[in-house]
Amino acid sequence: MTVDGCQYSFEELALRVLPAYMAQLRKRMETPTPLRNFNVKGIGPVTLAKTYGLSGDPSGCYAILDKGRPVYVGISQHVIQRIMEHIRRGDHYTASLAYRIAFHRYPHTKTADQAMQDLLFRSRFDEAQAYIRELDVAFIEISNPLELYVFEAYCAMELQTGLDSGGWNTFATH
Repeated sequence: MTVDGCQYSFEELALRVLPAYMAQLRKRMETPTPLRNFNVKGIGPVTLAKTYGLSGDPSGCYAILDKGRPVYVGISQHVIQRIMEHIRRGDHYTASLAYRIAFHRYPHTKTADQAMQDLLFRSRFDEAQAYIRELDVAFIEISNPLELYVFEAYCAMELQTGLDSGGWNTFATH
C-alpha cells in the first residue's frame, strides 16, 4: 500500500532516494543563488521559474546558506513563491524564518500576532528579513509529497541546520 503515491518502501527512501536528493541539493549548493534575486520588484514566480529553466513553480526543497554554511532548509509545493515569502515584507506566517530569527534574538512573551503589532519587534523582524536577503539559496524539485516531507527532516539532520546546531530549523509543533 502506498502513501501519497510514493512508490518506494521506507528502506528504499532511506538508502537510495533521500541520499540521491541530498547529492542533488549539495551539487546545487556549490553554486547557490543570492536570495536578493528573489526580491526584485515586478519579478514574480513565473519569471523566476523561466530564469531557472523551469516550466513552472515546482514542489521542492530549498537550503538557505550563510557564507556557504546551510542554516535552514524548507519545503513547499511552490518553492519559488515560498523562497520569496521569506524575504518580502510579510508576517509571522509567511516569513516564519525571519520571525524565528527575530524571536530568538529578542525573546518576548507576547503572541506572534501581538509581537508583529509591536513597532520595536517589527523593526527587529525587518532586520531579520534584511539579514536573510543577504544569504544564498539552493533548491531542488521533489514532486512526491511524502518524499518531500521525509526529505526535509533528513536534509535538516544531514546539513545540521537545527537550532541546537547553530541553524534555524526546528520540528517542534505548537
